[in-house]
Amino acid sequence: MLQSSAVGFGHLAMAAMLQKPGDVYATDSLNAPPQHVTPRAKRVIFLFMKGGPSGIDTFDYKPKLQADDGKELPYDKPRVQFAATGALLGSPWKFQQHGESGIHVSELFPHVAQRIDDICVLNSVHGTNAAHGGAALKLHTGSDTFVRPSMGAWVNYGLGTENENMPGFLTICPTLAHGGVKNWGSAFLPAECQGVPLGVASKPSLDANVKFIENAKWSTEQQRQQISFLNSLNRQHLEQSGPASALEARIHSFELAFKMQTEMPIAQDLSQETEATKSLYGLDDSFTEDFGRQCLLARRFAERGVRFIQVTHSDTNVQWDQHSNLKEGHNKNAREVDKPIAGLLTDLKQRGLLDETLVLWGGEFGRTPVAQGKNGRDHNPEGFTMWMAGGGVKTGIRYGATDEYGYYAEENKMHIHDLHATLLALLGMEHERLTYRFAGRDFRLTDVAGKVHEGLIA
Repeated sequence: MLQSSAVGFGHLAMAAMLQKPGDVYATDSLNAPPQHVTPRAKRVIFLFMKGGPSGIDTFDYKPKLQADDGKELPYDKPRVQFAATGALLGSPWKFQQHGESGIHVSELFPHVAQRIDDICVLNSVHGTNAAHGGAALKLHTGSDTFVRPSMGAWVNYGLGTENENMPGFLTICPTLAHGGVKNWGSAFLPAECQGVPLGVASKPSLDANVKFIENAKWSTEQQRQQISFLNSLNRQHLEQSGPASALEARIHSFELAFKMQTEMPIAQDLSQETEATKSLYGLDDSFTEDFGRQCLLARRFAERGVRFIQVTHSDTNVQWDQHSNLKEGHNKNAREVDKPIAGLLTDLKQRGLLDETLVLWGGEFGRTPVAQGKNGRDHNPEGFTMWMAGGGVKTGIRYGATDEYGYYAEENKMHIHDLHATLLALLGMEHERLTYRFAGRDFRLTDVAGKVHEGLIA
């Protein structure tokens, strides 16, 4: 009786929601609901630098830090620190101004520096957790303590799909550490909103593909008949048992898996790219080949209508987590990603995709301006650097600032919730209205906080 009546109440609730345009979202329709505000971007490519790259060694130039190398920090360190640290440590890399904007970029990123006029550097991002697990979850889901839907799942839920033959959310070579699957999961959102992982961070990107995408045993028509028969049985069960979101999600996943056979093999086939394009991404260099392949796949998925694509740079040994050997570790990491990232920005722009694709770069936090040991930096969530490109952001600017040594965010402070709110706004969604009712509460990506930073929107 309760199941049957619940269906009726559900229809009443849906009727009420339909009277408020933009408050209803559909993940399985090409006709996405009206957006709350004018969208600037259609999709997101998130370049996740696992481990926490150092802003003060990459895109946040601090001449005062260089001048006071070896001196004591003249103000208090954070009350909660991850590890013991000592005196100030100047950057071992030189900075130089680039482009018409004249933004300082470290010599770690010579190729990205050539694209700096397409980039909005966010120098005042800050979080709440100094540990990798909590900080990674905060960045990906908005919470460092509870299981919540990932931002890719929220985007997929809010906008629906542009291509019913492809997943709305793909994550390429994701790390299984520090939150693992929760970083691309859907939690209580419909299961079809979660990310589809291609490969893992501990294996080469050559293995980042959909397994069993081709069926050598059954023809397409035979598979269609199988899926139709299975769906008819599942629909009968739904009619008898009432609403069952898990079963509905399973039906959707079977349908999507069948449809992906027509498009995913083509999307994954890099042999269709010219040698010039492969070289642009660094596929002709053993140092850049692995991450370059991920970035090229991201572009191919973006042009096929995938809403949210995450590309992760990580390995089991170095990552960006240089508590020691800062110079060796960041040299290796930057060399692996610099040319592929610049290639991605160049390629997107050449194809007319950059204006409608929001590219987000960064890690779960930054590094301290004070030394850990002799030549390392500790975790720093108090003020760090990320950047955006395309998708309606102002270009060739630095937005926000940390203090003179790069420890604390000071000007236009941008909390992780603010980052999420701004990202959703660029996609045409108000973060306070993108909600999902669960366990008696309306949840959202930004929890009960977050503000849109209009100053970086073009």
